[in-house]
Amino acid sequence: MAHIKIECPKCKWEPKPNSLWSCSCGTSWHTFDTSGRCPSCKKQWDMTQCLSHFESGCGKWSPHLAWYKGLDPIIEEVIDEVNKEVEVEEGVLS
Repeated sequence: MAHIKIECPKCKWEPKPNSLWSCSCGTSWHTFDTSGRCPSCKKQWDMTQCLSHFESGCGKWSPHLAWYKGLDPIIEEVIDEVNKEVEVEEGVLS
């Protein structure tokens, strides 16, 4: 895991160990400690928002898996395909 880097796929912001995300159930936790699953209600977050409040991120949403850099090339190919699908959907919804 030492070669895996976590960063926003849109602005390259890197979460700090004390960065916290909030679930709709009210729980705050570091989403990358649990691969996007809320430790309280167990909701799996497929999309992760880049933190901008008190952080220096862009505030945009991206697929959770897209944040992980340095994964196996086959996994990265699948993530790239998911990202392309999300971009198409965002373009349609905009």
